[in-house]
Parts: sequence; C-alpha cells; structure tokens
Amino acid sequence: MNSRQKEKIDNMFYTKPLQTKEFEQTKEEKKKRKEREKRIKEANKNKIKEQEAFDLDTETVIGMTNKNNKVKREQIKKQIDKQERLKLKRKKRIKRIIKWTSLICIIAGGITFALVSPIFNIQEIEVTGNVLVKADTIVSLSGLSKNQNIFKFITQQIRTKIKEEPYVENVKINRIFPNKVIIEIEERQRDFNIEFMNKYAYINNQGYVLEIAEKKLDNLITIQGLSTSEDKIEPGNRLNEDDLQSLETVIEIVSRWNANQDITQKITSIDISDKQNYSMYIEEEKKKIYLGDKTNLGDKILWAQAIMNDNKGVEGEIFVDGNLNGGDKPRFRQKV
Repeated sequence: MNSRQKEKIDNMFYTKPLQTKEFEQTKEEKKKRKEREKRIKEANKNKIKEQEAFDLDTETVIGMTNKNNKVKREQIKKQIDKQERLKLKRKKRIKRIIKWTSLICIIAGGITFALVSPIFNIQEIEVTGNVLVKADTIVSLSGLSKNQNIFKFITQQIRTKIKEEPYVENVKINRIFPNKVIIEIEERQRDFNIEFMNKYAYINNQGYVLEIAEKKLDNLITIQGLSTSEDKIEPGNRLNEDDLQSLETVIEIVSRWNANQDITQKITSIDISDKQNYSMYIEEEKKKIYLGDKTNLGDKILWAQAIMNDNKGVEGEIFVDGNLNGGDKPRFRQKV
C-alpha cells in the first residue's frame, strides 16, 4: 500500500466525524438563529407597542398642549381686552375730570364775577299784592337795600323776615336779572272784630290776630265772649283751640245767613260765650237772635229770617234755640 492509498483511506476515515460535527454546528446555529429571530420578533412587537404607546402619549400631550395653548390664548385675549377697557375707562375718566374741572372753573369764575360786578347790584325793589301793608314796611322787613348784590341774600330768610308781619300769609321773592327784585305778597284778610280790654282786634277766618285798634271796623262782624286770654291777643298770635272751634260755627252761621239773597240786613255781632246758646244781634232791626247750640243751624237761620221779616221794624228777641224737630216752636218777643 502506497502512501497515496493510505492517505485516501485516512481521509475516508476522518470524513464522517467531520460531517457530524459540521452538522451539529449547523443545527445549533439554526436553533440560535431561530431564537434570535424570535427575540427579534418579540423585540419588534415590544417596539411596536412602545411606539404605539408613545404615539398615543404624544397625541395626548399634543392635544393637552393645544388645549392649554387655546386656554392661554383666551386668557391672554381676555387680559388684553381688560387692559383695553381699563385704558378706555381711564381715558373717559380723564375726559370727565377735565370736563368737570373746566365747568367748575367756569362756574367759579362766573360766580366770582357775579358777586363783585356792580352790574348785579340791586337798583329796584318792587312789592306787589300788598293792600293792607305798605310797600316800605315790606322792604324794611326784608332787609334788602339798593346797591346790595342781587346774589347776596337767601330767599328763605327774606320770606321768614317778611312773614313776621301778621297780615302777610305768603311771600315769593323773584330776582329779575341783572338788578331788580320783586316781592310778591299774599295778605291775610280782616274778617272779624273781636272785643277785648275796651279795644278791638282784627282777625281772619283762621283765627290769626292781625292788628290791635282803638275802634272796630263797621263792615266786619264783631265776635264777643272769647275765652282766649287777653295777654295772648297780640298781632301774629292765634286764638286758642276752644275759640277756633267756635269760630268755625261763627263762619257757618254767617254763611247760612248770607245765603238768603232776600235778606239785606247784616249781622252786627255774634256772642260765643255760651256754646250751648250762640246768639247774634242785627243792629239794623234792633233784634237779638238766640240760636241754641250748633245743631240744625240751617233750619234755625231760616226761621229767624222769616220771623224777622214778619216783625220788620219791631225791636225784640227771636228764639230759635229749642228743638225745632222735637216740637219746640220758634217765637218772637217784642221789647217792651
């Protein structure tokens, strides 16, 4: 056997084990390759899941970011609008301040001019509506004087001063620019005489004492028998409550007496000393009429006027003070 043959035989002998080893290596590599591929697949799956999760988180973050950005933009816009409104308000406030400041300055300047300018010094004081009170008396009470500034007096104070005069009931003061003042007077009227201390006082139908005089006014009815104390009968004062109630009855008596147009005789006096028996005197007829209390005055006055006409020119007394509806009859008693 030569060397070549021996080598061939050796080669043949070692081929099988070599093939088995290579085979085993190949199988092992396949197994590893499969495991690697499996790991790669799992890794890819995990990667895909992570990517999906990442994408989801990214979308969420983006959505939240967009939402936050939108909220921030709205807040910024509101803040800007608020600032603009504040600016606009400040501008308007400044304009108002400037406007009112200018107006105040103009007014202050005008007032200053009016108070110092001789143009507005009073040159004429006119009194209207006065009949019983002299104009000079009204002007004196007012305290106004010529060359006095027309703005330098308070009308309410002037009215209060003038109303100290008992005859004055209401006063109105008018400034006629630039230099005239008109004082409008509403006077109380003299409606009745009242007797006291051998004197007479004139009062109106509201019981205000207007004047004290030595003689009575013949055109006024005289009220007798008042309960107001003599020291209270002063100009400007008013009768007491009891006499004021009686005065209402007196006014009703006079009104009902004058309502009969066929009666020309006037009431001379009315006595209120006895509230249960008012009496009146008709000087023209020399007759005294007893009326009783204030009930049924209308009927009593009509009976008294009828009896007076039936006994015209005869001095005497007329009694209508009974209960005419209860059977009492009016009567006339001639003076003997």
